[in-house]
Amino acid sequence: MPVPDPRHGRPATRRARAAAAVLLVLVATLPAGAQTPPAAAPATKPAPERTPPASSALDAPLFYQLLIGEIELRSGQAGTAYEVILDAARRTREEALFRRAMEIALQARAGDQALAATRAWRQTLPQSADALRSQLQILIALNRPRDTVEPLRALLAVATVAERGGLIASLPRFYERTDPAVTEELLQDALAPWRDVAATRLPVRLTLARVALARDQGERALALAREAAALEPGAIGPALLGLELMATQRPAESLVTDYLARPEAENALRLAYVRALSQAQRYAEAVVQLDIATRLRPDEPLPFLSLGALQLELKHPREADAALRRYVELVQRAVPAVPSAAPKPTTDPAPARTTEQAETVDDDEDGPGSAAQGLTQAWLMLAQAADQRGDFKAAEDWLARVDDPKRALEVQTRRATLLARQGKLAQARELIRQSPEREASDARAKLLAEAGVLREVKRWRDAFEVLASANQRYPGDADLLYEQAMMAEKTDRIDEMEQLLRRVIELKPDSAHAHNALGYSLADRSRRLPEARELIKRALELAPNDPFITDSLGWVEYRLGNREEALRLLRQAYAARPDPEIGAHLGEVLWAMGQRDEARRIWRESRGREPDNEVLRETLARLRADL
Repeated sequence: MPVPDPRHGRPATRRARAAAAVLLVLVATLPAGAQTPPAAAPATKPAPERTPPASSALDAPLFYQLLIGEIELRSGQAGTAYEVILDAARRTREEALFRRAMEIALQARAGDQALAATRAWRQTLPQSADALRSQLQILIALNRPRDTVEPLRALLAVATVAERGGLIASLPRFYERTDPAVTEELLQDALAPWRDVAATRLPVRLTLARVALARDQGERALALAREAAALEPGAIGPALLGLELMATQRPAESLVTDYLARPEAENALRLAYVRALSQAQRYAEAVVQLDIATRLRPDEPLPFLSLGALQLELKHPREADAALRRYVELVQRAVPAVPSAAPKPTTDPAPARTTEQAETVDDDEDGPGSAAQGLTQAWLMLAQAADQRGDFKAAEDWLARVDDPKRALEVQTRRATLLARQGKLAQARELIRQSPEREASDARAKLLAEAGVLREVKRWRDAFEVLASANQRYPGDADLLYEQAMMAEKTDRIDEMEQLLRRVIELKPDSAHAHNALGYSLADRSRRLPEARELIKRALELAPNDPFITDSLGWVEYRLGNREEALRLLRQAYAARPDPEIGAHLGEVLWAMGQRDEARRIWRESRGREPDNEVLRETLARLRADL
């Protein structure tokens, strides 16, 4: 039977039927009592104990009013539909109808009408948190942040004690598109009543600190974070904010370390701190934190993988090997379906077999897929650790485990490096050249790989020629030009190196490596030292806290005669990254300043890490230092 059209008394069209369907969905959102249909005729023998049904808000007039509203909307009369539904909302005091009126206005891009609907909603139901939230959202969408103070205060007032702290903490994200200065002004006002309440004093200060951080007011943000930490020692919030502030406010790190010193400290924050230290190339400190994390959670695999990677960076192959083997053991214990980790002996450096392409490892995923990819990473690093120990056969055994087409060229490059170090250079180069090219970028990658193998065995001139050929084939490639510049420097083609690096800077003005390389090269030769310093300072602006760039700046200060500043910078660089080349520079400055016992200690440490380091050997020979 067609649904009658209440306006014209004739059967409804398909549009009306669709409107009726929308109406049914709307009615379903009403409270249970409002959805109860009118009572049916009583049964012949009614049960005397039955409770009479509750009277329904959805009587016939309301039903037809809602239906008319939806039909008007379907007919393109959004304004009429809005008025009809809003009138029904006021009469019934139903939140679902206020929300529907607001949605109709928003769909029609009538922001002022949507706002009026939320105001009517609040007037009818003053304690409705949904009405307040909706009003806040519409005011922000209309770019009227100053008008949000009153509804925000009201929302905080009606929120429960359990909800209020989370609501306050969410405000910086809610106002993220608002001018931070305006946000700070209105939040200072709205949050004032809650600043010293026990349940909210912490989130208020952290929220205001994040707003200050958005205004680039790092010192103020840090002061507020410290207030919060003092009010509630052991709270994780100030430590999390400290992690964000570390890049610009070094003292903020104490918020993190103080928290991590507590027995109840969350391991997840420790691992986040490790990531921050690693990004700043403070690998030695990151290793200390990972050692703690692995002792606290000895059955959690991923920290062992990170620990192995960092130990390799620090050239501690035995420690790396131990951490990586523990990772493999834990993964295989958790997911027995992954391949066995025991390396298969092999004497033939043939290309690794390939299977279906695997996805990138995701630290948050579990299961055989992600575990297999983690094992691939571990095997590659175990091969690198064996290589660092000079155990070429063990390295090849680990490489033989890798069965991933994405890593095929990487595996072949490492095999080639092993061959080159054993004096089989021609075989090494041929191994890379014969690697299949599955993608268009593989040809370029093979040229870089071949140059990398030649660089590993100090065949600078051959590497330069390979890169020169690559740059002819791929003109304007900043990465290839940079690599060629480094080989030009090794072969004493200083003018050509400078020309290539300036071309890189022209192509990539934000290349910290190019600025640093050119500045360091000039400083090392005591040429145009003021220009060298400016180049290195620019590199440090592009890559703050990079220990190698800090080393370069320390070195140019030494060449300029500023020994105290040079010593400060080089100590900072060596503490972050005890690299043999940085150690060579630090030792030389200490030697020149008469602190020769400490210089010898630094040099011995550096030689223990990398006995054949060229810069260290040249420094010791030139200074005739006896260790």
